Amino acid sequence: MRLKVTVGGAWRATRTLWLPLLVSLSVGVCVCRASSSKEEDSAMQNIVTEKRAEESHRQDSADLLIFILLLTLTILTIWLFKHRRFRFLHETGLAMIYGLLVGVVLRYGIHVPRDISNVTLNCYVNASPATLLVNVSGKYYEYTLKGEISANAVNNVQDNEMLRKVTFDPEVFFNILLPPIIFHAGYSLKRRHFFRNMGSILAYAFLGTVISCFIIGLLMYGCVMLMKQVGQLDGDFFFTDCLFFGAIVSATDPVTVLAIFNELQVDVDLYALLFGESVLNDAVAVVLSSSIVAYQPEGDNSHTFEVMAMLKSFGIFLGVFSGSFALGVATGVVTFTKLRDFQLLETALFFLMSWSTFLLAEACGFTGVVAVLFCGITQAHYTYNNLSPESQDRTKQLFELLNFLAENFIFSYMGLTLFTFQNHVFNPMFIVGAFLAVFLGRAANIYPLSFLLNLGRRNKIRSNFQHMMMFAGLRGAMTFALSIRDTATYARQMMFSTTLLVVFFTVWICGGGTTQMLSCQRIRVGVDSDQDNSVRPERRSTKQESAWLFRIWYNFDHNYLKPILTHSGPPLTTTLPPCCGPLARFLTSPQAYENECQLKDDDSDFILTDGDINLTYGDVTVSTDASGAHTSGGSRHADPVDDFTVHSVTIKCLGIVVLSLATQTE
Repeated sequence: MRLKVTVGGAWRATRTLWLPLLVSLSVGVCVCRASSSKEEDSAMQNIVTEKRAEESHRQDSADLLIFILLLTLTILTIWLFKHRRFRFLHETGLAMIYGLLVGVVLRYGIHVPRDISNVTLNCYVNASPATLLVNVSGKYYEYTLKGEISANAVNNVQDNEMLRKVTFDPEVFFNILLPPIIFHAGYSLKRRHFFRNMGSILAYAFLGTVISCFIIGLLMYGCVMLMKQVGQLDGDFFFTDCLFFGAIVSATDPVTVLAIFNELQVDVDLYALLFGESVLNDAVAVVLSSSIVAYQPEGDNSHTFEVMAMLKSFGIFLGVFSGSFALGVATGVVTFTKLRDFQLLETALFFLMSWSTFLLAEACGFTGVVAVLFCGITQAHYTYNNLSPESQDRTKQLFELLNFLAENFIFSYMGLTLFTFQNHVFNPMFIVGAFLAVFLGRAANIYPLSFLLNLGRRNKIRSNFQHMMMFAGLRGAMTFALSIRDTATYARQMMFSTTLLVVFFTVWICGGGTTQMLSCQRIRVGVDSDQDNSVRPERRSTKQESAWLFRIWYNFDHNYLKPILTHSGPPLTTTLPPCCGPLARFLTSPQAYENECQLKDDDSDFILTDGDINLTYGDVTVSTDASGAHTSGGSRHADPVDDFTVHSVTIKCLGIVVLSLATQTE
């Protein structure tokens, strides 16, 4: 049985958890009934309830089957596209098209006949409680709120219920689908190229996202004021709503472009700039949107400008971001696994610890996106070295698979939602203004910042790189998840509907035109990221951004943090002062002594700049000069070695062993 409640003239649909179908509310309560009749009615009610539960289970299974079939069809089509080398449409855009087709069928092609045995009672209340208890003949039945429906859809409750079942709870995206996507971005980060362009990436991600947010917010506020003047605004739309819209659409997700970049092996610096910006600005956009929501001036009008409220909101931004960052790094650092003999258990523990970082941050009032991102980066740097070789491969493959399925699921769901979501608000003037604002906001992010960054960079961000970054500012999973999380008000419903169109356009048009744009801008492809330095050796002698900071960090990390947190650093007995000998022996694991000859300077490529890096391994010192050459020498009577260049772990180890033996024989 369905119960429709009228709250302030609006219809609220509710459903019951244990409400029998054969109770007639139009008939009065019969006080005198025989006990045998009551037992028969109760038994009949139980049978009907069980039948309804079974039907609901079958419907839920069919709904999930729809999404599984969508993913299966997408995977098969991707295989066909890759086989035919078809790059004009990425799998994300294809998943959206399949979702659109299924959404059309569900909305207009399938109609569930109404159950005439259901008797509807109109109940008028002044509020819309989440749970409604109804007393029927002395028995209490519980109804739960499903959401508001339009007045003209009151007679199609069954059709509405079917559409609701394929509309997921927004928390599903944040707690289940987003964590593996964000974690995979941090865990698979190519740190060498990321840190070489760290200054520019931080500028684009932090300063650029804030600039884009306020440019879009201001332009949309002007558009809203114009809509109000011409009478096209049917509800409240405040400046804070415009800023919130600017924050959520500033989160770029160039998954389509990056996939093509990876396949074509585009210039590594361009890839690092675009990937690094998209990874970090997702986190910035999430914290920025939550800070805008937290903006609350004192007084009755909560949408007026107040300096103290703005400063408080800015403080919330810094506090939430720094707290989430610290929590993510801390959980990544303390993720130790001592289960190397049981690779399945080790992988499972690593997976659960990674996912729990997101949930822990959300439960503590921080942002899980920021926490799980930096947890992934930290675990890739430290915890990965403690895993067994089998678990290293398993974790990479596991998160890569989860990222692929989650992303394609979200994009399929986007297409489906365009037709199944029942509270869309499409306003042509707002949509046109949004597209114009998004374009101008992206331009205000890329071009001015690139000009300022080039003033301090020797390796300039060329104009064709800037045009490509401007073109590649796609919106995707994060923008969709932020917009669907709250669709309760008129303004949020309009923002959600417009956001869907922005995502569709950028994925199909910008993502589909990536290959043509690369050719038009004459950006080189076929670049091997591992051999890029050998192709351009002059890069190794140029001073990279903030190199002195990373040189200090690298020495501290390599000599102290890695030996404590992993087995891949030099033993602490060789890096700590002699007075700390007992502490060094206590903190150094036996594996560190075993792996001493297998050390590899994975991160030394981050900071190849003017100046040398000196690392000590017992009696042997390995120096990295400005040209990138590694030279080694013993501490006793060791002859200098000219042009001793190390390009692999094996050659380096053999060189160190030979030099050590030579000094001992002398």
